Amino acid sequence: MTELAVITPTWKPDGAFFAELHRSVLEFTSDDTVHHVIVPAAHKSAFSGYAGPRCRIWTHPELLPRRYWRMPGGTWLNAGHPWPPVRGWVMQQAAKIAAAGMIDADAILLADSDVVLVRPVEAANFRVDGELSLFRKPDAVHDGMDRHVRWHQVARDLLGLPAAPPPPLNDYVDALIFWDPVVVRAMQDRIAEITGKHWVDAFTQQLHISEFIVYGVYADELMKQRPPSSPLICHSSYDRRPMDEAGALAFGDGIGQDAVGMMISSHSNTPLEVRRTAERRCVEVARK
Repeated sequence: MTELAVITPTWKPDGAFFAELHRSVLEFTSDDTVHHVIVPAAHKSAFSGYAGPRCRIWTHPELLPRRYWRMPGGTWLNAGHPWPPVRGWVMQQAAKIAAAGMIDADAILLADSDVVLVRPVEAANFRVDGELSLFRKPDAVHDGMDRHVRWHQVARDLLGLPAAPPPPLNDYVDALIFWDPVVVRAMQDRIAEITGKHWVDAFTQQLHISEFIVYGVYADELMKQRPPSSPLICHSSYDRRPMDEAGALAFGDGIGQDAVGMMISSHSNTPLEVRRTAERRCVEVARK
């Protein structure tokens, strides 16, 4: 068993972002760390060149029950439950959970494809008394965040917990976080026990769901001991406007001491060279 594995769901249009992330994974993780990449089956050939000792390419059909079929337009159908169709975003979440539960590693680092690592990553640095820390932002979900509030209630329904209290609620969503595979498997078992269905079926039958919220609520509400809180490990910009060179340098200067990665949203259409400027500045600051 290795100390760390990295999981990234992606697809062909994000190939340039993934290339930057994968290069940084090779640079900033140990030689036995494998980058597990989850892609639609039709996009596998676009990533096959990365396959090797430190990169495993997975497709959704390889991770999920064979009764699921992908239909034209990107939706999925379950032969046992043909309606409603499963949203592609929900199916991607299910594939991520499936991979995290089956990979033989002490810790999983979930990284969005527009993330880049900028510091060495060792899971041991994010354990407290042997327990892997959990990314949680206390009381960050307020009553104006309708989707997050709904995600909390869906998570509690799947896990057999009482109705969610009124906001504020904890947030567990970020572009770069750690998961414990042992907790993932226990979460899968709990969903199956409560719903009487395979956890994939129960999960994918939800129209609105967040894998991060389900994991966080399980860890906080059902583990014998609540995990310690993780520091913010990703220095992020969610601005949808393109970043320029000056903005990239300023962004890099603001990286926190605990951050091991950075993320500039792919929706910002920031040029690749500007993203690289931000990455170089983050690395420079991190090394000081």
